Amino acid sequence: MNQTIPMKNMAQRNDSWYFDAKLLIPALALLSIGLVMVASASFSYADHRFGDQFYFVKRHFAYLIISLGAIGAGFYVSPFFWAKYSLVWILFSVLLLVAVLVPGVGLNLNGSRRWLGVGGFTLQVSELVKVATVVFLAAQLEKYRDTLSDSWSQFGKLMAVIILLSILLILEPDFGSVAVLGCTFMALLFLGGSHIRQFLSVLVLAGLSFWVMATAAPYRMARLTAFLDPWSDQFDSGYQLTQSLIAFGRGELFGVGLGQSVQKMLYLPDAHTDFVFAIYAEEFGFIGVVCLVALYSFFVIRILQLGKKAISKRNWYAAYVLIGFGLILSGQAFINLGVNAGLLPTKGLTLPFISYGGSSLIVCCAMLGMMMRLSHELQRTKTVSGRSGYEK
Repeated sequence: MNQTIPMKNMAQRNDSWYFDAKLLIPALALLSIGLVMVASASFSYADHRFGDQFYFVKRHFAYLIISLGAIGAGFYVSPFFWAKYSLVWILFSVLLLVAVLVPGVGLNLNGSRRWLGVGGFTLQVSELVKVATVVFLAAQLEKYRDTLSDSWSQFGKLMAVIILLSILLILEPDFGSVAVLGCTFMALLFLGGSHIRQFLSVLVLAGLSFWVMATAAPYRMARLTAFLDPWSDQFDSGYQLTQSLIAFGRGELFGVGLGQSVQKMLYLPDAHTDFVFAIYAEEFGFIGVVCLVALYSFFVIRILQLGKKAISKRNWYAAYVLIGFGLILSGQAFINLGVNAGLLPTKGLTLPFISYGGSSLIVCCAMLGMMMRLSHELQRTKTVSGRSGYEK
């Protein structure tokens, strides 16, 4: 006998949470690999410096627990909340970047002032800036999508924001974050409907800025020189890269085995942070590298698929956020992999979801939660014409 489904049950069914497995599973796999590789790559250094082989493992595990909370916060908080207060987030980011540069407030580590001390932990402000910038740009581009190409004043305001952020990041200095943010900004500006003249002006300005930044500081030119021929100065400016390349060479096809790396025995600096991929390549070889790159590829492709879906539903805010986060994560992964393999000049960027670093790990997981929430919103909404409704 046919029975009518109560309206209450239908509402519950329509409002049930949708968890995007195609997005979540690759991310969890990368987080698992990260925990294993941080443990493997840090044992020797942790024992040498702190007398505790598990020093970094315990801290990384604590960061993972916090990161799970970040995924939950990103997922359960409505996208409208992030869009509504996007201006607050970007202003807060600017204040944090200024605070980092204040002597006695910002922490100076390895010649850079990028961190704030928070309860015994360090907070890398540039990681928060990446999220705030994408959320702010997404809200602004949705709001001015129909008028941006004809309004140089609106375009100038967006340019002023990215220029200010770039200057503050350069003063730290954090050239890698400037490159990632700059490329993401240009891509979103192009997708947001800017005129070709506006886009080309940004492209020319960015090219000139990168050239000036690269040639202004001697250490940056040394890095460029080391990148082109690391073996010419293998015991100084090219030391880190040559040790990384040795790790790749030792890995061969199948690797030397988990935990059997030699380069992590105090030969390769930052083996558990910026150069954890080199240790991974040494221990798992070419096959392992292909599997890791495939995981990142599946993850980023899913993000871009969601961005395309948002565009088809004319949910511009979701589209810009998804594509922006996808560009940041893929760009940072590409730069880190390229640096480790000797394809790009050395940059202080972590490998998303894998490298040791609490700020990077938590922010990447927060982005994951926000993208999963947007996927949920796209799954339950019908195609509409007009704005997404996030911008009020």
